[in-house]
Amino acid sequence: MEKISVLLEPIAAWFRTLGIPDPIVHWGHPLMMAIVVFVLGSFVAFVGWRGRVVADEEAAVKSRTAHRQLAPWLFLFLAGGYSGGLLSLVMQEEQILSSPHFWTGSIVLLLLAINGIISVTGFVGNQPALRTAHAYLGTAAIVILFVHAILGLKLGLSI
Repeated sequence: MEKISVLLEPIAAWFRTLGIPDPIVHWGHPLMMAIVVFVLGSFVAFVGWRGRVVADEEAAVKSRTAHRQLAPWLFLFLAGGYSGGLLSLVMQEEQILSSPHFWTGSIVLLLLAINGIISVTGFVGNQPALRTAHAYLGTAAIVILFVHAILGLKLGLSI
């Protein structure tokens, strides 16, 4: 058994005692995360880019404000979903580290954490290069999230 599974097994065992129906254990994570990724993730990416490219300054400010307010929530929900996905796999006694779905999720959280650090620093004096890096790292994270969803569906159908 993988080390991560061994560490999470006591928590998974407790959740098993709750009698959660198997379809919820199996499909709960994908359903909730699909909402987060496709609705919130897409919107955060949209308003982030809109804030960069729209000509109307008032609209740009509104978009940047929405992005600034919602992006931390996206990260929080993704991090929570990440841990829920791990627990779901442990509860189903499935391997974690051999799954491409695990690795794409890990990469997304890393990219978004880097993006958050860039943002929290104020883009180190509002440097245009860091703002551009932030935009493209965020876009890469969203693209990987869509691949992640496909891999997750494939994983869910295989177990």
